[in-house]
Amino acid sequence: MEQEMAKYRENLPLLNGGTFLSDGGMETTLIFHDGFELPHFASFVLLSSAEGRRKLLQYYTHYLDIARRHNTGFILDTATWRANADWGEKLGYDADALATANRDAVYLLTELRDQYERPQAPIVLNGAIGPRGDGYKAGRMSADEAEDYHAAQIATFAASEADLVSGVTLNNVNEGIGIARAARRYGMPCAISFTVETDGRLVTGQSLQDAIETVDAETNGYPHYYMINCAHPSHFDGALDQGQAWVKRIGGIRANASMMSHAELDESETLDAGDPADLARRYRSLTGRLPQLRVLGGCCGTDHRHIAAICEACLPRTALSA
Repeated sequence: MEQEMAKYRENLPLLNGGTFLSDGGMETTLIFHDGFELPHFASFVLLSSAEGRRKLLQYYTHYLDIARRHNTGFILDTATWRANADWGEKLGYDADALATANRDAVYLLTELRDQYERPQAPIVLNGAIGPRGDGYKAGRMSADEAEDYHAAQIATFAASEADLVSGVTLNNVNEGIGIARAARRYGMPCAISFTVETDGRLVTGQSLQDAIETVDAETNGYPHYYMINCAHPSHFDGALDQGQAWVKRIGGIRANASMMSHAELDESETLDAGDPADLARRYRSLTGRLPQLRVLGGCCGTDHRHIAAICEACLPRTALSA
């Protein structure tokens, strides 16, 4: 298969400075606000119908409009957090069907980039990779197993126009190591994003510091940056001692709107959208303490209102008139 030309794979613009927005909680928005049934929390199933693709485009444009107003770059994630073999099998997708879904997810984003990108506000296409298992329960893979497992999805992204891949909502170190190694194997820039419990630690009990330092040690520092996602800032704020080198590796925050624990969120039948203004103030505090933060987005319970509030709180006023 002929490889598509990726626009920014060799020179990610977010490594050169500036603030990049991302979207909010895709799955929670689609389920609770838009009334879609997403089996196993899988948004990639929407790619198989014209109506589903239209809904995804509509979802993304809310955020791209905010980025345009604030003159920022954007990290545009594929709807592929669940598009791996184990979840695919539960949903009736074999390897070929999964590869098609992952390709289609990137292609959908190329249309949006053509429409929204401007020279001073680049849009990076990011292949989203979720955990093999449940994001809230520790997996039991070795790093080698994780590399082999995630290689299929990463290989598909490598043959597309995706600029970057990100392992998102990871809760164990071996999966982060495996994704980073598979990304390196296919020449894909990558980011690794961990989720933490209310005590600021991974569900395994490991500290964020230990997780980031271990992945760096086992991959020769291959990830371009790390992120924290799917946790409220109050859960991890105290774990970030900005005087330490590992904290400088954190380049993105995609927090939850809710202060609830993962266990509470799992049991909840309603959406806790939290307080957008309070969340924005917490982001402002984080950006003040962590000047290397580049990517600001949201996770469960957040929507375009939260991202707009974060922009108002965190972005310099000069960007609005640029």
